[in-house]
Amino acid sequence: MDDKSRNSSYKHILKYTGMFGGVQVLSIVVEIIRNKFVAVMLGPSGMGLVSIYNSAMRMVADSTSLGVATSGVRNLSAAYEHGDSGEINRWMCIVRTWALVTAILGMVVCMALSPLLSEVVFDNGDKTLAFILLSPIVACMAITGGELAVLKATRQLKKLASITITNVIVALVLTLPVYALMGMDGIVPLLVVMSLLQMIVTVLKSTSTYPYSMPSMDLLAEGVPMVKLGIVFVLAAVCGSAADFIIRSYLSANSTIATVGLYNAGFMMTMTYAGMIFSAMETDYFPRLSACCKQQSSMNITVNRQVEVSLMIISPLLVVFTFLLPIGLPLLYSGKFLSVLDMMHIMVIAMYMRAVKLPIAYLPLAHGDSLLYLLMEALYAVAIVVAVMFCFDIYGLTGTGIAIALVSVADFFMLWFAMKVRYEFSLAYHLKWYIAIQVTIGVASLVSTLCLDGWVYCAAGIALALLSTVLSWKNIKGKVKRE
Repeated sequence: MDDKSRNSSYKHILKYTGMFGGVQVLSIVVEIIRNKFVAVMLGPSGMGLVSIYNSAMRMVADSTSLGVATSGVRNLSAAYEHGDSGEINRWMCIVRTWALVTAILGMVVCMALSPLLSEVVFDNGDKTLAFILLSPIVACMAITGGELAVLKATRQLKKLASITITNVIVALVLTLPVYALMGMDGIVPLLVVMSLLQMIVTVLKSTSTYPYSMPSMDLLAEGVPMVKLGIVFVLAAVCGSAADFIIRSYLSANSTIATVGLYNAGFMMTMTYAGMIFSAMETDYFPRLSACCKQQSSMNITVNRQVEVSLMIISPLLVVFTFLLPIGLPLLYSGKFLSVLDMMHIMVIAMYMRAVKLPIAYLPLAHGDSLLYLLMEALYAVAIVVAVMFCFDIYGLTGTGIAIALVSVADFFMLWFAMKVRYEFSLAYHLKWYIAIQVTIGVASLVSTLCLDGWVYCAAGIALALLSTVLSWKNIKGKVKRE
């Protein structure tokens, strides 16, 4: 088996998905503990405020990053594949120089837009100073993104894992005393300090392997083609960040800040925490796909295997998650958050779709087809905003779960069709059946949680979890054995 085949094998995918999945599980546990204390100390209103600040900073950072963290990985990864040390060092300098430029740009833009952000989100200028004080976060995110691009492109997977673990532990250690002493007044300083420390940790890990070189204007010029590609990726990221920001602003304007906190808690537990399992696709899968995307058969094999492994790992976990939510939600947050339970149950369906569609969604990125990627992201962003607004007006927070689930299903079929037409991508026949079976188990789990109670509820949960686990285990065992 050659290197490329080995890197696309089930063993390789399982190894790195498992490694980063394990890291993310630890991260989730620590994050859950942190959010439990935040929920108790700040309540839904405090969590809603944290959510809005984070959403706003992410939107500004995505808007001003020029796509360096994404296009940088693609260009630097190509140099790394060829083993040219001179070219690797040159691209590292280019990525880091542009990361520094976008850091300054992002901070200045955030400060300039602070009055507008305050007016749009809170209908007044009371939070202008808060947004100004938060502006260093944007700079930290840009520099952190540049260093992470260096580590991802050069396959420094252990360093990436250690950065993740260190950051979540630091966040936990800082959060508890700050909120205990300062309450909601501690939100802004804590967010700034955490982003600064995360940047420092990332820079130290990165420069310990690849020392930092002084930036120059010549490198800025050489990086223009990278930035041109990255700008389209930025627009795509802005679509997602803006959609997230608009949804939270809409909930705040049409309900209360507490509603935003409830929505954020449900979204974090369902979409964000479960989605962290897929982090291997950013670190291991994307470079592998970029290396083989020009070869039709290799591309199809790589994507199909990643879809299959992702679904095999996440499906049993989603069934267990669905049935344990009534216990886990008040335990991890508080009884005040139970009103978001139905929304979370329904949103689990979106996670099945995410497991299948994320590997497929990387195809335009690997091909450098930025316009197609932008189109797909823009369509999804518009659809999710319209659907959430419409369904929230009718069904409240439960409606947001319905909207996210329906749009995720529609997005999968749209993405599948687009990639088939553009790149002649096809899902393997056996994989279609496997997807259908696991999604059916997921739907059965959803129906059971909504309709059953007592011992029947417990029996259904155990039976469906065992069924999903056995199917995944037999599939994994059979695939690995045949290699």
